[in-house]
Amino acid sequence: MMCRRGTKQIGPPSDTVKPRAVVMSEPKAPIPAPGDTYKGWLFKWTNYIKGYQRRWFVLSNGLLSYYRTQAEMGHTCRGTINLATANIAVEDSCNFVISNGGTQTYHLKASSEVERQRWITALELAKAKAFRMQAESDDSGDESSPPASGQGGGSRNSEVQSTLRTLGSKVEDLSTCNDLIAKHGSALQRSLSELEGVRLEGQTSEKIRQVTERATLFRITSNAMINACRDFLALAQAHSKRWQKALQAEREQRVRLEETLEQLAKQHNHLERAFRGATVLPPSQSNPAIDSKGSAASKGDASDEDEENEFFDACEDVQEFITVPADPKYHRRSGSNVSGISSELGMDDGTTSLDEQSLASNPESPQSQEVVPVRKRRTRIPDKPNYSLNLWSIMKNCIGKELSKIPMPVNFNEPLSMLQRLSEDLEYYELLDRAAKCQNSLEQMCYVAAFTVSSYSTTVHRTGKPFNPLLGETFELDRLQESGYRSLCEQVSHHPPAAAHHAISERGWTLRQEIALASKFRGKYLSIMPLGSIHCIFEKSNNHYTWKKVTTTVHNIIVGKLWIDQSGEIDVVNHRTGDRCHLKFAPYSYFSRDVARKVTGVVTDKDGKAHYVLSGTWDEKMEYSRVMQSSRGGENGADGRQKTVYQTLKAKELWRKTPLPDGAENMYYFSTLALTLNEPEEGIAPTDSRRRPDQRLMEQGRWEEANAEKQRLEEKQRTARREREREANRTSSPTEEAEEVEIASEPSETTYKTETLHGSHPPEYSSGHPDNYRAMWFERHVDPATGEPTHIYRGGYWEAKEQGNWDSCPDIF
Repeated sequence: MMCRRGTKQIGPPSDTVKPRAVVMSEPKAPIPAPGDTYKGWLFKWTNYIKGYQRRWFVLSNGLLSYYRTQAEMGHTCRGTINLATANIAVEDSCNFVISNGGTQTYHLKASSEVERQRWITALELAKAKAFRMQAESDDSGDESSPPASGQGGGSRNSEVQSTLRTLGSKVEDLSTCNDLIAKHGSALQRSLSELEGVRLEGQTSEKIRQVTERATLFRITSNAMINACRDFLALAQAHSKRWQKALQAEREQRVRLEETLEQLAKQHNHLERAFRGATVLPPSQSNPAIDSKGSAASKGDASDEDEENEFFDACEDVQEFITVPADPKYHRRSGSNVSGISSELGMDDGTTSLDEQSLASNPESPQSQEVVPVRKRRTRIPDKPNYSLNLWSIMKNCIGKELSKIPMPVNFNEPLSMLQRLSEDLEYYELLDRAAKCQNSLEQMCYVAAFTVSSYSTTVHRTGKPFNPLLGETFELDRLQESGYRSLCEQVSHHPPAAAHHAISERGWTLRQEIALASKFRGKYLSIMPLGSIHCIFEKSNNHYTWKKVTTTVHNIIVGKLWIDQSGEIDVVNHRTGDRCHLKFAPYSYFSRDVARKVTGVVTDKDGKAHYVLSGTWDEKMEYSRVMQSSRGGENGADGRQKTVYQTLKAKELWRKTPLPDGAENMYYFSTLALTLNEPEEGIAPTDSRRRPDQRLMEQGRWEEANAEKQRLEEKQRTARREREREANRTSSPTEEAEEVEIASEPSETTYKTETLHGSHPPEYSSGHPDNYRAMWFERHVDPATGEPTHIYRGGYWEAKEQGNWDSCPDIF
């Protein structure tokens, strides 16, 4: 059968009125199995004059061919496209595009949405099979010429074989040279030895002896080259086995990716129908994937929908649940009938609770606030200098030094410390203000969950490393007048590095945490795992929430542009009521069709009943939807795991990121709050990060001076640590050490006496601490909620600031 290749097609313009597709009278075939042939009529865009023309398409063996009529199938093919390298894209309800990367592009239209979906599913399955056939062809090693339609895989195979033959020829040449060098070297040595035996007058004998020595050197050099060639040959043979194993692993990986593509095609099919309202579950139906005939047809369903339509579940590792629009009857139902929402809120319909009651009542009324003059904060910092990183300038300063004493240049940093970065968690403190006013703990959980996600929004472009705080370094963030809260951070440990943070608001909430960082370098990327729990306590309801942070990954450490991703899972737990919110931060995947940086979550009560579904991205916004009804979906995978299908009301916005200030790309991508964190202030402690000289010099663009100052501070810290260790060894006994290691079980049961503000402060070191150091403003306890040892604010800092009494603060700068 002669097949004429189709040329590149020019797509139809978006504003062109396309002809309506005529419903075909031919019976619709079911979606074929991957090995079957699929045929049917489609409309194909030809040109601007003729527009869409009806063509007969045949899908077989991974190839999509088309003809003008069915009679042409025996002799004339109008065009063929190989699906193994093609891209399939859906434009709207009936249109889709198939392209193989530029040489061929088909703009196609089906007679209906149902017919289009059948074609899309058949094409995806055929494409996956074409991938597998190509892999099996590569594995078989068959060098016979492939058919004309599969020349891509055959050409690659012949290229590999040609390269192997060339390498074999070169190895044979190398072996021949090896033999020749050995042969001629031995002959030269014998000739010169015979020549040396002939007695001649004058300087001839001396010349011959010199030639003999040079010939010996030639033989030694030749032998060295021969040995090197032999080693090269052995190494190449050994590595060839490794390459074969690596190639086999890549082939297996490709097969797994093909299977993933099949699952994604099924997921796409199911989610499209779910979004269009085709899978809304009646209250009596428990499994939406079974017995679709018995369900009532919803709006937008085609009239010819029948049992041939399949509803595919999403992949297990992509999404744990499915949300569909709730039945319209729920929008007319009173709020007292909605699960998890109390009737005392007085809702007129099912859409007013968290969005209209809490959100409307939470913002402070302007009439209730006193007008207080607010300090004007800075809105800019000096632009980041365009200094190139000279690796030699770094390495030359490291010659002869111990590895632990090699300073990292500020080129990798941003002019903020880790304590200031920790304080940036309060960027969207308004979420906690609103949560404090909630009467319902489940609604309050939504705000707390949104707050946990919002703390990552400032990291999306922040690839610079913050300064490591010095032991005893502090940072205060006093926003009592502007925002009603103030916070304090202190570096309480240096080995391992750990920082304690305490924030309190006059609007009824307290936030505290102790975060230590663990990191793993994995070649191409760096994983940063924060350790420790975050606590949020609301004074009015006494609700106590805890959660942990997810893993931060910095990609392209060695080569390429740095970019940051957040991945993992968070469980926000209300220890008083048992409510829980499970948040999932999806890692970025090249093969995923989901939006990047996606976050999903479900808010459940102590019995596990879902009340809200959260969705959004950690760098832009979070939305919530109230769950009206939930049911188990169909089985997915060999383990029989089932998805939960939630019927929800329309999503409403819960939080949105504030845009970055103008010129942020030249100011380390700092947010409005971050720009003010290092602004000089009067009356702060001498240990405050704003007083750190190397950080201040970097902000001013004086990086060379900042590097020198940073090195001085690090050496001063090492000296202070050695002094504390010597002091601890002189003053402490084993009995005293055992007493000081003991940790209080309750905040009121401390193992040491806390002195008054006007008296002497606790000693600056303790042999029970890894750094022989006792924090100034925090003391160590076992947290009653989590059972973890943590540092809790002991009080006294703000009183010391009012009195200007910083006499007991260590000299760390």
